[in-house]
Parts: sequence; structure tokens; C-alpha cells
Amino acid sequence: MESVKPIPQLELLEGPVERVTYHNAENGFCVLKVLVAGQKDLITVVGYNAHATAGEHIEAQGQWFNDHQHGLQFKAQTLRTIPPTTLEGMEKYLGSGLIKGIGPHYASKLIKAFGATVFEIIEQEPQRLLSVEGIGQVRYRKIVQGWQEQRVVRQIMVFLQSHGIGTMRAVRIYKTYGEQSVEIVQANPYRLAHDIRGIGFKTADQLAQKLGIDRHSLIRAQAGINHVLLTLSEEGHCAFPLALLLEEAVKLLEIPPDIIQTAIQQEIQEGRLVQDTLEEEMWIYLRHLYRAEIELAEQLQRLQAGKHPLPAIQIEKAIDWVETQTGLMLAESQKAAVTLATQAKVLVITGGPGVGKTTLVNSILKIFTAKKLTCLLTAPTGRAAKRLSESTGLEAKTVHRLLAFDPTSAQFTHNREKPLSCDVLVLDESSMMDVVLMNKLLQAVPTEAAVLIVGDVDQLPSVGPGNVLSDLIASQAVPVVRLTEIFRQAAQSQIITSAHRINEGKMPPLKAPTEELSDFYFIEAQEPEQVQTLLIKLVKERIPQRFGYKPIADIQVLAPMNRSGLGARSLNLELQKALNPNPLLTVERFGTRFCVGDKVMQIENNYEKEVFNGDLGLIQNINELEKEVTIDFDGRLIAYDWDELDEVVLAYACTIHKSQGSEYPVVVVVLHTQHFQMLRRNLLYTGVTRGKKLVILLGSKKALWIALKHSEAGKRYSRLESRLRLKIS
Repeated sequence: MESVKPIPQLELLEGPVERVTYHNAENGFCVLKVLVAGQKDLITVVGYNAHATAGEHIEAQGQWFNDHQHGLQFKAQTLRTIPPTTLEGMEKYLGSGLIKGIGPHYASKLIKAFGATVFEIIEQEPQRLLSVEGIGQVRYRKIVQGWQEQRVVRQIMVFLQSHGIGTMRAVRIYKTYGEQSVEIVQANPYRLAHDIRGIGFKTADQLAQKLGIDRHSLIRAQAGINHVLLTLSEEGHCAFPLALLLEEAVKLLEIPPDIIQTAIQQEIQEGRLVQDTLEEEMWIYLRHLYRAEIELAEQLQRLQAGKHPLPAIQIEKAIDWVETQTGLMLAESQKAAVTLATQAKVLVITGGPGVGKTTLVNSILKIFTAKKLTCLLTAPTGRAAKRLSESTGLEAKTVHRLLAFDPTSAQFTHNREKPLSCDVLVLDESSMMDVVLMNKLLQAVPTEAAVLIVGDVDQLPSVGPGNVLSDLIASQAVPVVRLTEIFRQAAQSQIITSAHRINEGKMPPLKAPTEELSDFYFIEAQEPEQVQTLLIKLVKERIPQRFGYKPIADIQVLAPMNRSGLGARSLNLELQKALNPNPLLTVERFGTRFCVGDKVMQIENNYEKEVFNGDLGLIQNINELEKEVTIDFDGRLIAYDWDELDEVVLAYACTIHKSQGSEYPVVVVVLHTQHFQMLRRNLLYTGVTRGKKLVILLGSKKALWIALKHSEAGKRYSRLESRLRLKIS
């Protein structure tokens, strides 16, 4: 008979936390030094808890074990923290930095002023804090807010942990839902997937199961459908055919299609989804994308109507004058484009690098400004706007800043009711514009104004849904100027000639760095480890030594994707170790170690901070007392709470998609067969055209060939082109 192993008995251990050796905010794992009655030395306790703060009293159930490296430890299966009751513990707790506005200095002052009643004072009579020397209105508000947040966040943590959910999103849940967080999550846990960054449908679905929501329920099916459509919109689709949508939803939810059909119809009735049967195929839209697509077609039709704001001029004389002003002779194609720009209310100008787009736009703007037209210039990203401003000598703003987003109303200030004040709007880098933002921008343009849309249609399409520039051109609904002639000066750049060869599907010259000086090189490396080693050497030593560029400020590493050993995430860790090896201060949040001196990128629009997706910054300071990280974005110092650090990522390396609209002095593009699923011609072309002075391709020839041969861009489900054609038919 097989013997039954006895169930090990759990011991109870309790005492005040003297020191927090380690705490992972993402999963709650902590290593604590605890003072236990009857024990001469501090006891090491390891376990999981939402918060770990010196001064707190803990109750832990677990077992002793002898770690080979760290010695005797107590491994807690359950770990509960209780606010301290001794004056010493209270002071340590308050001085730990847990509460904003209180460090060791003010913790001591508060204990002296209020003694053992200090917690009750902060909780019930916080105005009395103002009687303590040095605590003014600003610090008072910080303390009260911090205390309230910690109290509510702890409740949320306990609730989430009791249902098997990790701890790292609790602060964001609190900031989104406030004190009703637990009630809202209990009522509909699927809201988390929609409202809270970093919580996906699967996590919300697990919570829903634990709360007893039936897998076949309509609320789950509705949430699943919305998740599928949101995921598809992140892949660039404005809508999706019903039959394919059902397939995707069945795969995700593992429930019968008839329940999903019912859920779709319910969502349509409640106005969250729209069914469209244009061209005899039924497509399903998220409502806001349907409206954006319809309205964008209407805006373009509206803006094309009426008379051009430019007064009558003799175009030949105007062109001669521009050539005298700039000292540049315009090509015949450019002269024809200038003429068209003085006549067409909406005009698209497209073409690759070195074909004279900048010269053409400058020439048009000189004529317009000479005739006293008010011209507004904009681009989707801060870097693109800065480049546009430098090339034209006129002020250029990002689209978000131009439209003046109001955080209180969560709307743009400029819209169809309150349009921009201009005669001409120039939009650069228009390939990056998705349907939603393009619609918002054109809504704010007055009907009497002209619009100049400039961009390279061969680059990657927008990260957001739609394929606006390509659809505009293909629809033939607006006049288009396509510049193709590479000018003599530009033709001397190997970056430009190589980019055009890539765009044609031809192999660029694979010049090794040992050969004569150039601005475009290829370095072959087959094994991933070899690629990583060479990359570090290039960025840290070879490029700075040979060309004089600064590793962090001037060199940008680009990768086709985030994932894989040679993806942007992995490369960032290696580059961080090599380029910022001994940082003064660090903080670990959301699985990333942030250090003073790190290059970082904003990955979502933050309208309150006026920092937008793709903006690059440098970490200037990490304040442990205030739990803040200060980041320098082009001279603007922006403070981030530690719980907001999931809005930024390391940016020594970034994906080619994230580099759109930017130019860097030096670009190193990593290409490997690991990136197979993302290797496309327009991706490689976009990466190469980000480099201004020097471009290096690093990787395998096979990966390069794969990218060149895959010319087809992934199909995006959008009906903008069809709608534009219908408008002109």
C-alpha cells in the first residue's frame, strides 16, 4: 500500500518590517527583513504582497527553508500587512516614501506633533496637519491625496488578489474608477479590458469567471466581439467582414456562433457597433470608426467646393519670383505642381526622398505668404513638425497641439463649430494619419481654406486604423502630384538611391564598412548572438570613433518588431547595459528598469502632459520621496508618477513603425529571419528613409531578400476609397 505523505504544517510568524530588501511592483514578490520576538537576528521573509513598507506589521503563514545562496528564510504562502502600532513603526512607515509629501524628516515631525494618533489625524482631521511647521497647502494636499489613494488601492489590491489577478494595475484602476472601483469591477469586469491600459480581455475574462459570470453569457460574448474589433483596429482595420469576424470571435471565446450572432445584433441595437452592406458584403464597424470614415469622405467633398483663397496671379511670374527668392530652379514637374496648388482646393503631393517635396512645398508657401494668406503647418509627430518648421522657416505644430486638446472635456477645442483660423493648411507626413485623426483635423478646417496634403505613400501606413493617404490617391477624388525625379544633389546620397532601389524591389549596394567612405553600409551577421555583439560594438565604439556621432543622442537602432531575441525590447536591455552601465538612480516598474540617463519613448497620447505617442525623451531625475521620474522631451521637463511609467518604454531601440515621422542622424536597421512575419518592402523602405546622415543595415542577406520580395502590404479593411469614389461619381 502506497504511503500518504503528511501535509506539511504551516507556521505563523509575525513582527514589524525593518527593511524592504526587494519588492516587485508588477507581481508583488517581496523580500522583507522582519523583527520577530525571541529572535536575535532579523528574519528574511519571502512572499507576495501588494505593498511592502518598512514599519508595517506583518502576519505570515508558511515554512522555513534553507536557501543555498541566502541561508535560512521564511517562505510565506500568505502574507498580510497591518499598519504599525508603535511610534517607532509609525515613523518608519510614514518616512518610507509610501505617502507623497512625507519623507523621514516630516515623518519625525508628525510623530512629535500627534504621537500614536497620527493615522487618525490624517484620516479624519487632515486640516490639523497644517499646524505642523513646514506643511503648507501644497504638501498638505499631497499627503491627503496620497493617504486616500493608498487606503483605496489596498482594498482594490486585496479584491484583485483574492480573485487571482496581479497587483500592478491597481493604482490605474483607482485613478480611472475612484472609490467605486470594486463595485464597478464586480458589476462588469470586462470594462477593465476597455478602460485600463495593460489589462487585456483574457485577464478580464479570468476575473469574470472567478466572479461567476457564465462563459456562454451575452455580456461575455459582447465583450469578446468588442475586443476582437479593437484588436483588428490596432492592426489597421476600420471594419471587418461579418463572416471573418464570427470566425475570430469563436476562436477567442470558444462558444457557439449563434450566441455571438445574438451579441453582435445586441451591440448594433445598443449603438456600439454598425452594420454596413456597401458593395453587397456585410461589414461590422465599431461605431466611432464608421462615423470617422463617413465624415472624412464628407469633409474632403466639402473642402473641395468653392473658390481657392489665393487671389488671381500670373503663375509664370510667380514661379520666376520664387526661383529668384530661393536661388533654386524648379523642374517642369515642380512648376506644374505649383500651378496646380494655386488652383486645387485640396491637393496631395507624394514622392520618395530626394525628389524635391520640400522645395516644392516651400515654393508654394512663399507664393501664398507673399499674397498674405494665413498658412498653418502641421504634422502627426513632434519630430515631424520640428522638421517641417526647420525646412520652411514657419511655425509648425503637431496635429494635437494645433487642434488644442482640452483634457477637461476630452475633446479638441478646434472642430467644425470652432474652426481653425487659416486660409491654407499644410499637412506633412500624411501617411501616418489614421481615419480618426484625419477626420478631426479636416473637420476643423474652414470651408473657404485650401488643404495641401504631403507624404510618401510608399512608406508604412498609419499605426491606427485606415490607409488614408493611399485611399485618397487610389480614389482619384482629389488631384495628386507624384514626384519621381531624383535631383542631382540627392542622387549623390547612397541613402536616397538605396531607398529608391528598395522601393523598386531591387537589392541596394551592399557596401562593407571597410570600403570607401559612404553614408550607407551593410554588415552581414547570421547568428543572433553575433548580431547583438556587433550592434553593441557599432553603437558604442565604431560609429562614434569613425564618424563622431554620440551613441545615445545621435544613433537610433530600428527593428522590424518588438518581440524575439532581436526585437526592440530585447535589444533595449542590451543597449541599456552597454550605454548606461552605472546609473545614479534607478526604479523598476512594469517589468522595466528605468535609469537616469536612459533614452525613452512615450507610447500613448497623454494630453494633460502634452506628450504624444512616439515622442523621445531622456530621463533626467528619479525622485524616490515623491515617487516621480522627470523626463526631458526636447527641453520640456515632464514629471511622471511611478505608476504612470507604463506610458513610456526604453528607446535605445524602437520598432520601425514607431520611428515613422522621425529622422535621426544615424540609423542602424537590424534585419534577421527571426523577423520573418514582419519583413516587408515598405517596412525596410521606411526604416532606411529615417536616416539623415548614415544608415547601416545589420543582419542577414536572406532577411534582406525576404523584405525586398514581399511587396504586398497587408490588406486593411476600409471603405474610404469606395466612399470617396461614390462622392465623385
